[in-house]
Amino acid sequence: MSSTRSMPSSRLRSAGPTPVGIDAGTVARMVRPYNWLLNRVGADGIRLTGAGYLPPAHVAAATAELDLGEEWIGEGNREHQTMPVLHLRESATRMGLLRKHRGRLVRTARGRTAATDPLALWWQLAERMLLKSADAYETQAGLILLAAVAAQFTDDLDAVVARYLDAIGWVSGDGTPLIGSMAAYAAWDTKTVLRRLGGFTDDGRAYGPERPTADGVTFARAALRTWPDSPRPGHQRQTRAEPLARCQVAF
Repeated sequence: MSSTRSMPSSRLRSAGPTPVGIDAGTVARMVRPYNWLLNRVGADGIRLTGAGYLPPAHVAAATAELDLGEEWIGEGNREHQTMPVLHLRESATRMGLLRKHRGRLVRTARGRTAATDPLALWWQLAERMLLKSADAYETQAGLILLAAVAAQFTDDLDAVVARYLDAIGWVSGDGTPLIGSMAAYAAWDTKTVLRRLGGFTDDGRAYGPERPTADGVTFARAALRTWPDSPRPGHQRQTRAEPLARCQVAF
């Protein structure tokens, strides 16, 4: 599969299994939110609030230094009220970079290594992108989204995911065809990481369908190359505010 991006004279290789045509500057820019969070957590970790959230000072720092205030309303100093920060921290945990330990948010072994190596971080994210869920519907939705981005689909991606989920037998709880909003929620975890890496032209501030960027295409292709060989241990699902319509598969 050819890339629409010009290939640099040298291919980068780090923790990943396959060289990818992407330059070091682009890698550093893409992973900056996760790199910032890993270094913010640091070697000593961060003491979480009694409810298990980041303290206000860290939330405010993330909002300001990562320009997340442009994506969300509010003061940006309470994690449970600042969704971009909450989603960043939760996705870093699902991607095996952070974990909670005795009331603190700490880096994992891979997170410690990736904090000083942007390319290793890029590959860590790519290798964990095929996020497994207890619900096969969500796993398959994420895989379809990755494939659609890798293939440079220009249609409404949520509608594309819904269409292909329908094609393999998924329907809504009442037996009606899935719609884009259902597919979007099912692929939420995958989309969260892609969005934070700059994988879509819409950065969350505008309404309308998201379109893959060249960087998003390159990353999605790298993620798909790692499947199914890279080990991806199960992860705990995070609770989100909005309900998901119960879906069933009909063959």
